[in-house]
Amino acid sequence: MGVYSMALPDIGEGIAEAELDEWSVKVGDIVAEDDVLCAVMTDKAVVEVPTPVSGKVVWVAGEAGDTLAIGAPLVRIEVKGDGNLAKAADVAPPVAAPKPSETPVVVDAPTPLAAHTPPPVVKQPLGAGEKPLAAPSVRQAAQDAGIDLRLVQGTGPANRITHEDLEGYIAHGPSVNESTAKRAEGGTDIKVKGMRRMIADKMALSKARIPHITVVEEIDVTDLETLRTQLNTSHAQDKGKLTILPFVMAAIVKGVAEQPGMNATYDDEVGIIHQSHPVHIGIAAQTPNGLTVPVVRHAEAANLWATAAEVARLSAAAREGKAKRDELSGSTITITSLGPLGAIATTPIINHPEVAIVGVNKMAIRPMWDGSAFQPRKMMNISCSFDHRVIDGWDAAVFVQRLKTLLETPALLFIEV
Repeated sequence: MGVYSMALPDIGEGIAEAELDEWSVKVGDIVAEDDVLCAVMTDKAVVEVPTPVSGKVVWVAGEAGDTLAIGAPLVRIEVKGDGNLAKAADVAPPVAAPKPSETPVVVDAPTPLAAHTPPPVVKQPLGAGEKPLAAPSVRQAAQDAGIDLRLVQGTGPANRITHEDLEGYIAHGPSVNESTAKRAEGGTDIKVKGMRRMIADKMALSKARIPHITVVEEIDVTDLETLRTQLNTSHAQDKGKLTILPFVMAAIVKGVAEQPGMNATYDDEVGIIHQSHPVHIGIAAQTPNGLTVPVVRHAEAANLWATAAEVARLSAAAREGKAKRDELSGSTITITSLGPLGAIATTPIINHPEVAIVGVNKMAIRPMWDGSAFQPRKMMNISCSFDHRVIDGWDAAVFVQRLKTLLETPALLFIEV
C-alpha cells in the first residue's frame, strides 16, 4: 500500500487561492476515482474538486472556511501500489545502534499516517520579488496604512495574512497578533467564511478603491405601470409576466448607447478603461447564502419577455446554488433592487471593476402637483452610483436624466432612432 498526496488543483482564471466551502469526505472514508472530495469557493463561484485515484482518505487539509493556496496539500489517500508519497515510517531517519559505552538514545516511534497532522508551516522572510498571500481587501488596507505585508506574520492557511494579522501588527508590532489579544468578555465569535467572506472581500475592495458619487432622482412611473399591467393582462399566459426590471434594463441599454462610458470596466492597476459594446447587465440577487450577481448577457439583443425569462432563470439558479461560473461573471453594469422592502433612497456600492450601478427603490403613490391641483401618481426613486475617477458628475447627471425620461415616457423604449 502507498499514499497519494493530492494538491489543490489550479481552477483557472489566474486564481491564487480558494476557500474550502465544504467537505464531502472525512478521514477514514473510502473513495473511488472521480468522487467529489470537497467544494472550494473562489471570488466567482463554487467549484467541486474530484479525486483522481481510489482509496482510503487518511488526511484532509483544514476545515470549511479555511483558505488554501493553489498547489497546497489538500488530501492524502491510501492507495494500492506505491502512491506518490512514502509512509511516515518509511521517511523517518534511521537510528544508529548505540556503542557499548554510549547511553542508548530513546527515539519516539513515528506517528501512524492516519493520525498524523503536518506541523505548522513556519513563515520564512520573503524576498523583494515575492508576494505575500492575502485577500485584496487586506492588501488595500496595508497600502492605506503604509505597511509592507512581507513584514506581517500570517496565521491563516499557507501563512495567509488576515485582517486580524494586519490589525495586530499595526497595534502591537510584529511579535503580537490581534487574534491572540484578549477579547471582550461575553458574546459569540462567528467565523466569516464561504459566501459571506467573498461578499465581504468584494465590498471592501469596491469601497476601498472606488470613490463613489451617488445621484438620486424621482421618477413618475404611472404610465409605465399602466403599460406593464396592460401587457401582463394580454400576454402573461403565453409570454410570461413582466416586472419593472425588464423596463429598467431596456432603459439602461438605450442610455449606455448614448453614453458608452457607463457600460465599462476600469482596470485601475494598469489605468485602462474598457468600454464594452455588448451590454451584460448584472442583477444583484439575494440568496440564502448571501448576495450574488448573475449576469444577463447581451441585454441589447433581447425584448422585454426574453429579458424577463432570463432574469427569472438566473435568479432561480442563484437561489438554488446552481448558477455556473460564467453566469456569475462578466457584467458591464449592474442593477440592484430591494423590491417592496426598498427605501426612499439608497447608496449602492459599485460592482468592481464596473463604473456604474443603478439602484431601484420602492414605488409609492404620492400627491404630485400638476400645475393646478395635486394628483395621485406612482412614484419611484432611482439611486445611481458612479466611479468618480472616470465619470464626472455632469455625465452622471445626464445619464440619470436619460433614464428618467425613458421610464416616464415608456413609448420611447420601443422607438428605434
